[in-house]
Amino acid sequence: MKKNITFILIILLAFVSACGVDDTSDIQPTDSYDRSALLVNWADNIIIPGYANFSQKLTALEVASEDFTQSPSAISLDGIRNSWLDANIAFQKISMFEIGRAQTLNYRNRLNVYPTNSQEIEGYISANSWNLELPSTIDAQGFSALDYLLYGLGTDQELLEKFTTGPNASSYKMYLLDLVTTMQNLTSEVFSDWNNGYRASYITNISSSASGSVDQTVNAFLFYYEKALRAGKVGIPAGVFSGSPLPQNVESYYNQTVSKLLLTQALNATVDFFNGKGFSSEYQSNGFSLNSYLEALGSEKNDASLQTLINNQFQVAFSKIELLNDNFIQQITNDNTKMLEAYDELQRNVILMKVDMLQALSIDVNYVDADGD
Repeated sequence: MKKNITFILIILLAFVSACGVDDTSDIQPTDSYDRSALLVNWADNIIIPGYANFSQKLTALEVASEDFTQSPSAISLDGIRNSWLDANIAFQKISMFEIGRAQTLNYRNRLNVYPTNSQEIEGYISANSWNLELPSTIDAQGFSALDYLLYGLGTDQELLEKFTTGPNASSYKMYLLDLVTTMQNLTSEVFSDWNNGYRASYITNISSSASGSVDQTVNAFLFYYEKALRAGKVGIPAGVFSGSPLPQNVESYYNQTVSKLLLTQALNATVDFFNGKGFSSEYQSNGFSLNSYLEALGSEKNDASLQTLINNQFQVAFSKIELLNDNFIQQITNDNTKMLEAYDELQRNVILMKVDMLQALSIDVNYVDADGD
């Protein structure tokens, strides 16, 4: 009798346990919007072409780096600087897609943490020893480290001497080459992953759950907009979170003329993604997107369509950014109020997208908010 009771209890426990498993991998969306078509548009017309373009720009940067390190001169210096800027602009278009292999590799941080640690870089070069695979070197690599090596070593003549007659010339050359090679290798790994399996699983994962492709992509997009764009490019250097301005934290600290350009390119890419605008000229019309998703749901706020409110707010933010000096260090030093006003307008879309949009789409935030909304 005891054996029978024990057996029945085991069966009941197994049944209860099975019923309690939270398997959200196949939860279907409650609305009728075509999430599969949305994911195809994101993958085929925006993300993968963006990585292809960036990879090409990095290849050009590699060639320019080889030219410069083999024959440092004013001409080759101009060449690598132009390639650095072209690649940096291309990076702004794919930086928001920290999903899949990019998330595993900590891709965005590996390529664009700023400010860079110039003392750390100089220490590696002096010792002629470094390992860019170590997490501790993240602030000594990527675009900001190249910014230091290409613009932060003094006058152009002083910089060229560092790479030619200086005591550590060979280390400077090798470090620069290693930075570019690392960026290209990381990008190749992410791009290859998209083209060799990840794309297929991405577009079929229409689950309405934290593990679904739509939820993951939207969270990555919002995290980027809130933390990397709004805070990193504007709020932190303007002193929003520190109580006093931190001009040394601007993006591209040493080439002080392109911070506004990089912000504008990043915001343009954000708007294009929200509206489903394809990367190449062949797919320039707005496709399946967050805009069309909200429209299909009939989402409104204060009697206005939510997607219109978001797009209008993007334009208000652009209008404030247009008033900024190309040199953010000068802007912060001379009139930080305009930086703070630009931040405020960017912040308003955090509320519209992170709160109102996510509620309409039934998507939960999956990242920690450290600075509040």
